[in-house]
Amino acid sequence: MHRRTFLAATSALAATSLVPAMSLAADADVLTTPWTGPYGGVPPFDKVKVADFAPAIEAAMAQELAEIDAIAANPAPPTFENTIAALERTGDAKNRVDTLYGIWSGTLSTPEMRAVEKVMAPKDAAHGDKILQNAPLFKRIEAVYEARATSGLTPEQQRLSWLYWNRFVRAGAKLSPEAKARVGAINQELANHFTTFNQNLLADETDYVLYLRTEAELSGLPKDVRDAAAAAAEERGHKGEFAVLNTRSSIDPFLTYSTRRDLREKVWRTFYSRGDNGDSHDNNAVIKKILKLRVERARLLGYPTHAHWRLENAMAKTPDNAMALMMRVWPSAIARVGEEVAEMQAIADKEHAGLRIEPWDYRYYAEKVRAERYNLDMNEVKAYLQLDKLREGMFWASGQIYGFTYHPVTDVPVAHPDIKVWEVKGADGAHVGLWYFDPYARAGKRSGAWMNAYRTQEKFRGKITTIVSNNANFVKGAPGEPILISWDDATTMFHEFGHALHGLNSDVNYPSLSGTAVPRDYVEFPSQVNENWLATPEVLNRFALHHKTGKPIPPALIAKIEKAHTFRQGFDVTEYLSSALIDMKLHLAGDADIDPDAFEREELAKLGMPKELPMRHRTPQFQHIFAGDGYSAGYYSYLWSEVLAHDAYGAFTEATGPYDKAVARRLHDRIMSIGNTVDPAQAYRSFRGRDPDVKAYLIDKGFPTT
Repeated sequence: MHRRTFLAATSALAATSLVPAMSLAADADVLTTPWTGPYGGVPPFDKVKVADFAPAIEAAMAQELAEIDAIAANPAPPTFENTIAALERTGDAKNRVDTLYGIWSGTLSTPEMRAVEKVMAPKDAAHGDKILQNAPLFKRIEAVYEARATSGLTPEQQRLSWLYWNRFVRAGAKLSPEAKARVGAINQELANHFTTFNQNLLADETDYVLYLRTEAELSGLPKDVRDAAAAAAEERGHKGEFAVLNTRSSIDPFLTYSTRRDLREKVWRTFYSRGDNGDSHDNNAVIKKILKLRVERARLLGYPTHAHWRLENAMAKTPDNAMALMMRVWPSAIARVGEEVAEMQAIADKEHAGLRIEPWDYRYYAEKVRAERYNLDMNEVKAYLQLDKLREGMFWASGQIYGFTYHPVTDVPVAHPDIKVWEVKGADGAHVGLWYFDPYARAGKRSGAWMNAYRTQEKFRGKITTIVSNNANFVKGAPGEPILISWDDATTMFHEFGHALHGLNSDVNYPSLSGTAVPRDYVEFPSQVNENWLATPEVLNRFALHHKTGKPIPPALIAKIEKAHTFRQGFDVTEYLSSALIDMKLHLAGDADIDPDAFEREELAKLGMPKELPMRHRTPQFQHIFAGDGYSAGYYSYLWSEVLAHDAYGAFTEATGPYDKAVARRLHDRIMSIGNTVDPAQAYRSFRGRDPDVKAYLIDKGFPTT
């Protein structure tokens, strides 16, 4: 019953189930049956029909419950093999269909697909509760768990036994029947609300488009931004016009380069009011219901708040520890914003602009400061950042660190023609896994960038290799032209690829402990640390090639990038950290009757939030915490993991440099390959020789360390 998630998904495994599959119509059956084809089987993307999802999921649920019941009713005394290992063999059909279902929900959404989600979300939640609240099954799990230290289990088996016991207890296995029923009802209600929140946000991102028609409206926009806007408009039936989409990858370059302050304000307000327009897609009422249900569930489970429940198994352990780290950084971040705004205001005054810096001015004037202080034009840098070349750079760097090589694959089906596939091989030439890349924005695809695992690595049922994917929302340019991306987008590419590398490096026995199946505030650590290799001269000299001349980025330009490394860190950290703080405060507020807009406004004022910038994710748009439980009371995780990442990268710089082979081997052996077989704090100490130190993070941002 290993489970797939959207950050770093566990998924289906081609193995024999304990009971025969339920009968299905032939078309729907393909969604649940073991994958066939090369590389240990591949997802049958070419055979998916939206109409088949509901019957396939229903049948897979029935099959999994039959498998679970067989374990719970086993008359033999409970052992690791007949209980815990048996559980690892269950749910394969469900995981297979869930993998396909998640891809269609997240990247190929249609009205028909959204209708299926509305129906299936509460059913899926109820299904999970039937398993996690199965009393005879939990009794067997608890017996194995209590005997784990004396029954000859390996450390990995002991860890897995704890994981199952802990998962069931935290889901309510020890509650009264009445309390279990209420927790189950809450989970179903939440599933409905998560779906509504997500669909409301997708509607606002899809339906709001600004079309530009005149040269005056395009003023300041570089050619690649214009080309992308033209392609987006043509795709939407507006050939000859230019579309600014209501997604971050479209609005950020517009806010950075457009000289039209009126249009910058219009675009900014539209983007930051997603889910907050008082219409049928407004998310505020949904958020209220989610918060109330979460605190009720937490108290039924024995925790004072949802935040306490969520953080119990995280590295931070308690909300107080997470808040302490955030507040350690917050004063330095907002102080730096004040300095940045003063610099921008000085330029605006010198130009006689007659304005005070507002949020829609920040990126625009920050670029002017960058040009003036560092003589650095990021659009000049962008000319060297070709999407395909940077992908090659990611491959090369991972080859140096982990020994991987990448080989294009054309003999497997894909969910959309834009998706490309590579086979990943190890240093010995052996097959490691497949990497799918879905880089472009399109209608029906959720915004942002993320990693999935379609199949997780395992060894206890034979050697089963992983299948991972990276997904982004780059805007296509003119046909035949290279896709140029920003430095920030290049960093995001390396970040998400770090998640994929975490999955590809996995070398464990059991799927529930595999790859990225680690605590939320640790899972971002491998991805954060992978960002560091982008800026290394070895990558830039080989792969940051000018899109016209093919020449590598000049050393003088690299030196400017390095010199400007701490530029705009006030904005970047404050934008992120304000979201993380509001997330935690919302989930520490107990059962208070919260008006999300008012709460956000009032709590930010208490924190001294600068008026010149918004939260990165305003509350009505905060998918991380309201489109599911995934990052709820856990958005701080990026900061926690970044502290780990900077401290860990220090191990390389303290040795011979970014490609030190001994440190790379230690990173592989003690972090990247072990999944969740070892407690993360213990794993980090094993790698670094000590606990992490926040100073490396503060130094990287240019903040005071005292």
